[in-house]
Amino acid sequence: MAGYLLARAGVPVLVLEKHGDFLRDFRGDTIHPSTLEILDELGLADRFLALPHSKVSTVMLRSTSGQTVSLSLRRLPTKFPYIAFVPQWDFLEFLTAEAQRFPTFQLKRNAEAVDLIQSDGVVSGVRYVDADGTHDLSAPLVIGADGRASRTREAAALPRVESSPPMDVFWFRVSRRPDEPEAVAGRVGAGKLCVMLNRGGYWQIAYLIPKGGADRIRAAGIGAFRRDVASVAPELWDRVAEIRDWDEVKLLTVRADRLIRWHKLGYLAIGDAAHAMSPVGGVGINVAIHDAVVAANVLWQPLREGRVTEADLARVQQLRERAVRIIQAFQSVVQTRFLKPVLESTRPAEIPLVVRVVARVPILRDLPPRLIAFGISRPHVESPRR
Repeated sequence: MAGYLLARAGVPVLVLEKHGDFLRDFRGDTIHPSTLEILDELGLADRFLALPHSKVSTVMLRSTSGQTVSLSLRRLPTKFPYIAFVPQWDFLEFLTAEAQRFPTFQLKRNAEAVDLIQSDGVVSGVRYVDADGTHDLSAPLVIGADGRASRTREAAALPRVESSPPMDVFWFRVSRRPDEPEAVAGRVGAGKLCVMLNRGGYWQIAYLIPKGGADRIRAAGIGAFRRDVASVAPELWDRVAEIRDWDEVKLLTVRADRLIRWHKLGYLAIGDAAHAMSPVGGVGINVAIHDAVVAANVLWQPLREGRVTEADLARVQQLRERAVRIIQAFQSVVQTRFLKPVLESTRPAEIPLVVRVVARVPILRDLPPRLIAFGISRPHVESPRR
């Protein structure tokens, strides 16, 4: 997104993509209302929504003891009162195709950024590797958007704070029937919790496990795992056999961190490179899009004029850091006050009282959907089209 916006403003951009395509299973697929509004401001929303997708306006949480809580996005003040589920590879290919309409945009695939070119604490470019070898590329600014395992962030040696969420996640899929709910479906049992995401013909399922518990669960065997899934989501009992072996169950090791400083002269980290988010709320890609919009708003003119200062880079962090810290704090509260007790419990599952109260009180019930849909602040596109 940052590359698209800067090229749209007439700034020469080269995006390095490590792989030959964007096809990575179980990447973030939730496009929230704030991102859809940004696409609409750019005149892209209708074309984007022409891609195969599903829409979800309701999040339903049900316990094995029969309690049910529902939260709705339908009352939110937006043209897009829903979450669009689109495979992230389709979203990235869509953005790439749109960006290639601008003559100043280039994408180089199968090119992995491995280091920064630095001298006396100033970044002047990036070193990357492709099939032809190692190359040094000079640039007035390197934007590190290379994820939570960012090589550019490590090369910049920026200070970081980390937290340890109390869970990891097994990702897998089972088939979905056409008559099943369109909602995001959360299921809570004694010591078990899963979230079922509607992907049209199948459910993409996030099965939460205690932090570091993957080896213990695998050792019990795939049969025991299928039974655990069916115990917390009984409607899947006739489909858990579709989980044939552990190769079909991917482990996401959950971590969260945040750079204390996102920048040094010539370099700026955004998205997961600046702040790895927990999967709680599925907000990661949308927070990263907000970073990209703000970065383009602040930097398009300094880049056009060839005078990017560290004050410009600090301004991006200043505009985004508060929102990121509040969302990470919200995720931490959900993890410690709800997810951790559920995963440690051996008693019949109950949805916490505070969750039930929030869902029933009109003045409170729209707060969690609003936070998930919009974040703390909704940036708008201010960079021009040239």
